[in-house]
Amino acid sequence: MKVDLFDFDLPEECIALRPAEPRDSARLLHLPLNGGALSDRSVRELPNILKAGDILVVNDTRVIPARLDGIRRRGDSVARMAVMLHKRESDCRWRAFVRPAKKLKQGERILFGDDDESGACQLNSFHADIAEKGDGGEILLDFSLSGPALDDAILRHGHMPLPPYISGKRAQDSNDMADYQTLFANVPGAVAAPTAGLHYTPELVVRLESRGIKIVRVTLHVGAGTFLPVKAADTQDHRMHAEFGTITPYVAQVLNDARAKGGRIVATGTTSLRILETATNDDGIVQAFSGDTSIFITPGYRFKAVDVLLTNFHLPRSTLFMLVSAFAGLERMRAAYAHAIANHYRFYSYGDACLLERVDR
Repeated sequence: MKVDLFDFDLPEECIALRPAEPRDSARLLHLPLNGGALSDRSVRELPNILKAGDILVVNDTRVIPARLDGIRRRGDSVARMAVMLHKRESDCRWRAFVRPAKKLKQGERILFGDDDESGACQLNSFHADIAEKGDGGEILLDFSLSGPALDDAILRHGHMPLPPYISGKRAQDSNDMADYQTLFANVPGAVAAPTAGLHYTPELVVRLESRGIKIVRVTLHVGAGTFLPVKAADTQDHRMHAEFGTITPYVAQVLNDARAKGGRIVATGTTSLRILETATNDDGIVQAFSGDTSIFITPGYRFKAVDVLLTNFHLPRSTLFMLVSAFAGLERMRAAYAHAIANHYRFYSYGDACLLERVDR
């Protein structure tokens, strides 16, 4: 499909720079099944919209401070490097996007922390060698530290990886360390937040569960490429970056039992949806899963697992807007986004949400 079909104009004032306070006070645009009228609600009304017996799936990944500032030395020449980690490959290796990357060479070294290559104090300095160099500024970094030691170094020296549409408009501050984590964040590894999960509060969870709506957790470590606009002219030419995810046997069984009893699977965010669809066979049975997924969902995709999707408002020309268009219909989503813009909904990671019921197959 032509990527231009998924383009739209968004006024800058619609981009949220801070989350709603409290989180469940965010607005919620409800798109009911089979073309029903749009409904302006709030996230705290979710327990009244969902049904007893529904299973709400949340992503329990935790965002790490994946943005690192480094330097590359060549003799007396020093260049500053902006490194964005996006996928862990081993205890000591990460795939990353680097700027500027054009003149970087395989085998070169990037220094982090104190400007010291001696390695005398690994608490204050560490480095990574470029093991591979790919397209679009992507490289494979082989770090001097491994396992928990590398994790600790990233925590000390890294910065929260706020999306550029936020970080380009204001400085990061201490509030973002909490604001950019969901209530369920538990398993470190994401370099971007599963943003639909940002709307939950402890009070909302209690109300959902009291209505007979069970909450289960899956993990998908969201990568930096997830929110990027698609640069190809046609969707068939776009390459998705792989992300690691897991679904436990217990969660798979809970989901399958609920479906057998007529309950619906409600995905919190496109990240939960993508790992669920990856792990579900053609008969609609969710399997336990542990591994990478690079699933790319565009209109025409046949959904196997998810019945309802809670999600934020996404970038034009992004794989996420393509996904929601596949789920609820392209024309319906274009109309919904036009309604949201006209009614001053807040867009993107810290913005408002919409609740989509899947179009009939």
